[in-house]
Amino acid sequence: MTISVGCKPPKNNPKEAAQWDSDVAAFQKLHPNITVEGKDAFPCIVPETFQAKLAGGEMEDVFYVYYTDVQKIIAAGQAADITPYLDGAPALKTVRPDVMSVFKSGEKVYGVPRVNYSTGLVYNRKLFTQAGLDPDSPPKTWAEVQAAAKKIAALGPGYVGYGEYSAGNTGGWHFTSSLYGRGGDVVGADGKTAAFNSPEGKAVLENLKTMRWTDDSMGTKQLLRWEDLMRMMGSGKLGMMIGAPDVVKEVNNTFKGKFDDYGVAGLPEATKSLSGGDGYMFNPKATPEQIKAGLQWLEYKFLTPGQGQFNYERAKADGLAVGLPDIDLFGDTEPGTKIQELRKQFATIPVEHFQPYVDANATVEFKLEPPKAQEIYAVLDTAMSAVLTRQDADIDQLLSDAEKKVNNILAKSS
Repeated sequence: MTISVGCKPPKNNPKEAAQWDSDVAAFQKLHPNITVEGKDAFPCIVPETFQAKLAGGEMEDVFYVYYTDVQKIIAAGQAADITPYLDGAPALKTVRPDVMSVFKSGEKVYGVPRVNYSTGLVYNRKLFTQAGLDPDSPPKTWAEVQAAAKKIAALGPGYVGYGEYSAGNTGGWHFTSSLYGRGGDVVGADGKTAAFNSPEGKAVLENLKTMRWTDDSMGTKQLLRWEDLMRMMGSGKLGMMIGAPDVVKEVNNTFKGKFDDYGVAGLPEATKSLSGGDGYMFNPKATPEQIKAGLQWLEYKFLTPGQGQFNYERAKADGLAVGLPDIDLFGDTEPGTKIQELRKQFATIPVEHFQPYVDANATVEFKLEPPKAQEIYAVLDTAMSAVLTRQDADIDQLLSDAEKKVNNILAKSS
């Protein structure tokens, strides 16, 4: 039995590619009747060719997907129903129900998650200390964020207490994260009308307007994109931003920050948090035997504490950063607790700096991006940029204008 599997780490990522090969060898020793053929690709998804490969039936037997594509794939009949074979992967029963729901339609299951994350509050612990704040007690409310941002900005010229996006669709993305945290929604339950012109949506913009113009804690440079906040955080001059733990990894690896200087907490006041991630689905042409074999491989590689992607002892020996809570599939279940213990045992960075994020995520409900996300984010960028660049911005008018545009987008898509 041979199965082809997408998203093998590429050769220019030699350590993770070698780990994949090692895991394949160990898996095949346990299952001598199964051969795993990994498809080396970076990036794993190219939007221009992804849909064409799906439509043409050219995907691997076990193919890689982003969360945002899953429901479209199911609706189009481009993935196999794996419900009859789930007993072959018992670890799936311990995955968070809200994470598994990404791959479900009704009671049927169509895929397996690999990575799951949600947004929180990334902050500079070093600046907190300099500003007289307790880095071990990060803000839990937006009022506390506002107060901390004012103290950090008061450190002197160039210091920014709180940074926010407002260009390149990233402003709409972060608006969505803040809105979800406050209990609001971008699109109504019917998927046909905008829902952000609400008290929660207004609160997001009013909070930013106050920090920008009344408190002067957000700096004068606005219209920021993804790399701008990363660069500011890496420079040591930015106090806080919305982000997942992978922000810290990127700041360390690309923008000259240091893991020791940063922490991540839960999104303030949030009972829900914008989440994202990826996983695997199965080619509808795959045989039942290939689906069973694929599930066994995915469980071995991605769902078992201490092995595969959770082999933190190996990652430490290979010189990779260990300690970031950047994969949360299990919450506070037994495997989730075991993964946290192993992460701490083999950590190469200060795990305690990220514990507030872990604690918060144990109770926060994950919520996916809205339909037509990128088009909607582009519209919401306008509202975000207006509030951050114009002191006289009319929030009610901005939300009303955005609502009309998004309703048009949703009407066309339906």
